[in-house]
Amino acid sequence: MSDLLAGPADAAAGLAVYGADTVDRSAPASARDALVTRGVPAALAAKDPTLWGPEAEATAKARLGWLDTHRRSRELLPQLAELTTELEDLDHVVLAGMGGSSLAPEVIARTLGRPLTVLDTTDPGQVRAALADRLERTVVVISSKSGLTVETDSHRRAYWQAFLDTGMTEAEAARHFVVVTDPGSPLAVTAAAMGVVTIFADPEVGGRYSALTAFGLVPSALAGAEVTELLDEAEALSGSLGRDRDNPGLALGVALAAAATTGRDKVALVGDGTGIDGLGYWAEQLLAESTGKAGVGILPVVVESPQAPGAAGPDVLTVSYGGALTAGDVPGGGGSPDVAVNGPLGAHFLTWEYATAIAGVVLGVDPFDQPNVSESKENTTRILASGPPAETPSFVEGAIEVYAPPAAPGDLAGVLRWLLDGLGDDGYLAVLAYLDRQADAAVAGLRPLLAEAAGRPVTFGWGPRFLHSTGQYHKGGPQVGSFLQVTGAVTEDLPVPGRPYTFGELQAAQAAGDRQALAGRERPVLRLHLTERAAGVAQLLDAAGRTRT
Repeated sequence: MSDLLAGPADAAAGLAVYGADTVDRSAPASARDALVTRGVPAALAAKDPTLWGPEAEATAKARLGWLDTHRRSRELLPQLAELTTELEDLDHVVLAGMGGSSLAPEVIARTLGRPLTVLDTTDPGQVRAALADRLERTVVVISSKSGLTVETDSHRRAYWQAFLDTGMTEAEAARHFVVVTDPGSPLAVTAAAMGVVTIFADPEVGGRYSALTAFGLVPSALAGAEVTELLDEAEALSGSLGRDRDNPGLALGVALAAAATTGRDKVALVGDGTGIDGLGYWAEQLLAESTGKAGVGILPVVVESPQAPGAAGPDVLTVSYGGALTAGDVPGGGGSPDVAVNGPLGAHFLTWEYATAIAGVVLGVDPFDQPNVSESKENTTRILASGPPAETPSFVEGAIEVYAPPAAPGDLAGVLRWLLDGLGDDGYLAVLAYLDRQADAAVAGLRPLLAEAAGRPVTFGWGPRFLHSTGQYHKGGPQVGSFLQVTGAVTEDLPVPGRPYTFGELQAAQAAGDRQALAGRERPVLRLHLTERAAGVAQLLDAAGRTRT
């Protein structure tokens, strides 16, 4: 048995957190003892909005419904059963949503083995491929708290037009949509005008904490997932939330906070192969957007395997996650995590949410706001109205145009090495790919290659998906990041119906808007534009491999 398994664990309802006490004891003072002395575990379980200070109180008061939303969500179950039966001939489920509206259903579907197409991109190639896939058998779930999210509104417009173009009437097209939103939102008004089914989510739960609300449950149920089990698992765990011991959420939150306040403010999220698939991407948004503000925060780094580069380091807390363990199993799937979290998926959701709120108490940040998210959105709106900024590449190498700061080298491998050399002892590199998550999937191989070469944490995000996730941390967290943005030529664009721009123009404006937001913080931003995508990706991976020598 590993040392981690042999040590004490906080466990409840089949979910156990190993290693948290060891992390806490490594700090000069125990974060757990301080929280228990203040009565924080019970206060959080009781929805005390004062825990994060007076400035956060109003926001917290309106956003603590996640603590028991799993109970209210049971009211949705009869409606979901009826809707699933009514739409049983529409067996291709597409989820159009960003951030918290899409990440939890994606984890649920992957973990439970149910097919779900998640559309959280503005890449015209990826949108076109989704529109061409079994359209007459498709039900589109439009998920947005407000309905003002430009990506999701664009998807709604594109699918509506696509259905009409097949010869459907508006009434027939309406049957192919289900809207999930907050009561009284602009999207609710739009849905009523369209005549589509609308299911309201819990208005007391923010987007990234909404896994067990209608945002997580509706698309998952339509895809065939047994969502009742998720609610049962969360309910079983909820009895532990007010306790000082055998409270997995407290244990995980203590470990995250104790590490972050003693120099390990990057968290490697590693699936251990025991049955939970993709949770790291959901937890990435939860941690980054909740803690990355006011110059502090926890940087989540999703890694491919326990042995992948970047899964450990002097300023990294390694946390593995998985399902139920059997005798002899090692948390981490053969790796050496500092903390391991194992248990059923519904309990995972509630545990990580509680832990993030606890970490916010220790770090002194409001875990329910996202003050810097609007900056890139505002830049995008301005660029769409005025046109993209004029830019001249620093140099061109093969299928890649390089846009680099003046002092950078004039070759691709050299400029990548220059970017890595500038990370320092506390920096990180974020790779931001505004490409097709399916057709250009190989570009994600940059993360481990560059992490190995740098010996520093390297994250990877698909744009604009990451803008609703780690984008808050990039701008509001510690200003030690460097950024590699990868864009690609659009050979066949796609109009956004009813808007004066195309998907390609929207994607380019989002990339340019985010570059402006990052450059305004005087952080290094290197942009690589692939003039031919497949050749450019291959060339870029080759150059990244050469930075290791």
